[in-house]
Amino acid sequence: MRTITVNDLKARIDAGERIHLVDCREPREYEEFNLGGVLIPLGKIQGMEIEPIEDLKEEEIIIHCRSGQRSMMAALFLEAVGFKNVVNLAGGVLAWQEQFGPTKP
Repeated sequence: MRTITVNDLKARIDAGERIHLVDCREPREYEEFNLGGVLIPLGKIQGMEIEPIEDLKEEEIIIHCRSGQRSMMAALFLEAVGFKNVVNLAGGVLAWQEQFGPTKP
């Protein structure tokens, strides 16, 4: 599993790159602050409730959570079920907010 820093992710977003971003936190966390990705909580990923990304097995998917721990577990699970290019956002939303404040991409 690869990782990406918040600075690299922001640079790619700012450049207009098309990014498949998955947030694996819980809905209440997503409502408080999100980076605009599709919300699929870790429990749903582990339960194979991944309809929004099923057709992206060959595409790069950047997955994040609050700190990088849940997203690491989600990334490993997705790799185990055949996703080829899963990237974990190092530090998660906490790192994003520390670096860029409460600004959304």
